[in-house]
Amino acid sequence: MIKKTSTFRSGALFILGLNSVTSNAQQLNQDFQTWGNITTILSLGKFNSDSDNIKLWLEGQGRFGQDSSQFSQGILRTGLGYYFRDNISLWQGYAWIPNNPPAPRSNFDEQRIWQQLLWTEKFSDGIFMSRTRLEQRFDDRGDDVGWRFRQFFKYQHPFSVAPKLSGVIWDEVFVVINKTDWNPDNGFDQNRVFVGLGYQFNQNIRSEVGYINQYIRNTSTTDAMNHILSVNLFLNY
Repeated sequence: MIKKTSTFRSGALFILGLNSVTSNAQQLNQDFQTWGNITTILSLGKFNSDSDNIKLWLEGQGRFGQDSSQFSQGILRTGLGYYFRDNISLWQGYAWIPNNPPAPRSNFDEQRIWQQLLWTEKFSDGIFMSRTRLEQRFDDRGDDVGWRFRQFFKYQHPFSVAPKLSGVIWDEVFVVINKTDWNPDNGFDQNRVFVGLGYQFNQNIRSEVGYINQYIRNTSTTDAMNHILSVNLFLNY
């Protein structure tokens, strides 16, 4: 138990350090934010036995910035996924993202088409997940289509003294593939690191609460670092 806990703690400190290395190099615009998320994955096999391998993704997020005092961004994301095996699936979907940045910047909407590959693997001491996502982004501030790549790795380690409770760490890196008339830059975009706790209420319901450190690269202004309280509810039926 001591060895496993030490390994989890070391991993958490390591991925937090990924963002802090960059932040030490320059002054950053910083903000405290609160993000809420509800994601439901629903098997269509409940309605048609021939569709057991097809699942529906329904996700809603609310994000609040300016020291969590005002709505800054929302996400409504939906998609369909095909499960090749219980732990490997391929997805295609759509997302609508209304944005409310602080003044003097004006509000804008973004729409996305997205594809992703999910892979989950169970080990004796925890669960590892990889999510590889590709986005085609349509921003109402311009006409071009922006392409972005995202890679997400997550590890959760249940505590032997309380098996329903687990430590969770994850990291996600964002890379902009092409320049557009609304984003004249490509390359590294941002990185997010999460450290927190998860609780498995039953086989269908899980929650995760913790801290996200978000580093955003800006070429036209100062880079940003957001400190985020992240509250998540995951439903799987």
